[in-house]
Amino acid sequence: MRADYALSGDDGCIAEARHHAVAFLDQAHVDHHLSATARARDLTQLVVSELVTNACKYAPGPVLLELRINARAVDVVVWDSDPTVPAARAADPDRVGQHGLEIVKAVTEELFTEQEPVGKRITARIALSDGPAGHATGRRPQ
Repeated sequence: MRADYALSGDDGCIAEARHHAVAFLDQAHVDHHLSATARARDLTQLVVSELVTNACKYAPGPVLLELRINARAVDVVVWDSDPTVPAARAADPDRVGQHGLEIVKAVTEELFTEQEPVGKRITARIALSDGPAGHATGRRPQ
């Protein structure tokens, strides 16, 4: 199952994107009996929020959100018009803000960026169930 959403890129689109993510997970459960743990639902909303926030902050124009789900994971895909590949900054507990990509990397199974003819596409994969260590990614935090 997958769904695509065009977002305006203004401040309200971040909350709109989170709303779409929750509605998508609910529909996947109803239509395909695909269930996400409460933790996976929260992480999906967090990842959507962080990636869409970055797109709105650093790229002019619209943002495209694609959500895909299968029995094991949900993929959050965000496209924006800026071709610059983002990089997580070194951990710094004294830095205020700019921790979004660090957070996304910490809570996802996979995170990768693809440059496109116009802009870039960032894909984050979130496990639907908690892994063997009790963490949603199935691995222990580092």
